Amino acid sequence: MPVSPDPSLVPHAKVLLERRFTLDRLAATDAFGERFAHAIDQVRRTPGFTGLHVQLLGDLGAGKTTLVRAILAGLGHSGRVRSPTYTLVEPYTLGREPSEGGSLEVFHFDLYRFADPAEWADAGFREYFDRGAICLVEWPQKAGALLATPDLVFALDTLDDERRLLDARAYSESGKACLERC
Repeated sequence: MPVSPDPSLVPHAKVLLERRFTLDRLAATDAFGERFAHAIDQVRRTPGFTGLHVQLLGDLGAGKTTLVRAILAGLGHSGRVRSPTYTLVEPYTLGREPSEGGSLEVFHFDLYRFADPAEWADAGFREYFDRGAICLVEWPQKAGALLATPDLVFALDTLDDERRLLDARAYSESGKACLERC
């Protein structure tokens, strides 16, 4: 059964755009991640861009971290991408030429180990979302209503050993602009 974005995570937000993607193999996930990375690069150059908050939903093994790796690779990261299951957040500063929009901060969160939403507030993560960065959050439901309305929600579901279904919903103009380019 496909994982749908949980309406309780964004109770008062209006969906601006919804799209569904079938990712047939790892190569399709990598290709989607690259398209999404290019969309981020384009959208972050628009006036008024204040960052991007993307929530990733899905069961264990659904491909959340794999998708984050593909996005980071598409943004130019060539090093290792660790799952932040134990560190909770992994920061990346991706160098760009000033003519290409300067450096880009990306924060990859994994909230799986949280037992109580208050742990998110206690960890001091709110500041990461206020600095014009890209915040990719796995297991956002573990923070409950403490997370702000995301720009995008990606819900991943396993169809079989190799295929994934990605339901994407945009809740902001920046999120919508990114999703339109994918």
